[in-house]
Amino acid sequence: MRQLLGWIRVLRPKQWTKNALVFAALIFAHQFDQPRQLLISCLAFALFCALASSIYLVNDLCDIEEDRKHPLKRNRPLAAGVISPATGVVSALVLMAVGLGGFFALNLASGVIAVSYLALQVAYTLRLKHVVILDVLCVAIGFVIRAAIGATAIAVEISPWLLICTILLALFLALSKRRQELHSWGPEAVNHRPILGEYSQYLLDQMIAVVTASTLMSYSLYTISERTITQLGTDKLMYTIPFVIYGIFRYLYLVHQRDAGEAPDQVLLTDAPLLANVLLYAATVVVILAVWGA
Repeated sequence: MRQLLGWIRVLRPKQWTKNALVFAALIFAHQFDQPRQLLISCLAFALFCALASSIYLVNDLCDIEEDRKHPLKRNRPLAAGVISPATGVVSALVLMAVGLGGFFALNLASGVIAVSYLALQVAYTLRLKHVVILDVLCVAIGFVIRAAIGATAIAVEISPWLLICTILLALFLALSKRRQELHSWGPEAVNHRPILGEYSQYLLDQMIAVVTASTLMSYSLYTISERTITQLGTDKLMYTIPFVIYGIFRYLYLVHQRDAGEAPDQVLLTDAPLLANVLLYAATVVVILAVWGA
């Protein structure tokens, strides 16, 4: 049981909620009512979960010696010896092979994007996570890759609006996470995450303000753009803007008033108003496209 729990922890299934972005193209390309496309998107989601878990294993393997010296991180499965490093290496390679092989089997474009994701994550693990600003940009680009691979998997055009809105929203979440880490850990922040020594709460608040405004404006422009209306066959997507505004404002409230935001995936799953807002947003998009879409 201890080893089973160790595997659950090291594979981080809670983080898989991020990979739901692969379904964005399926929804906004109005393909969700086609069983084959839905099945392929579900397969792409599973394959990306395999890739992501392989990277989590690589991260833990690279940090194993540092984790063993840390009062909390020493309890991680690899650092604590629940899972041996050799087993971790083999498991990471198997998961990478499954993920890459599956995406290349779908089509070449998906395979190439999957390789770029792994390359980005390796670069982030080895170096870029210690470079100010580039650290959060790498996290944000990882989300863009999720959205892009969801589009290539079902062979639909990658909307530039989808990529713009995704990277801005991802930057919002990443910067909010950095701010909360800095606030929660205080003077000990650099011991938990060295790059936090390059940030201040004031700097992060300025960045978050810029990204928040940009995200809301970009999504609003997307819903009323001529290209979007032509592709989707409806101009009613603009009625989803209030959900986006509420979601972002609710998240800011949780960060500033409730000291949340350090784990975005947990915030989404544990805050009832935010979760309800996301579900209502998704349902509204589906109804609009199903009823009024082309």
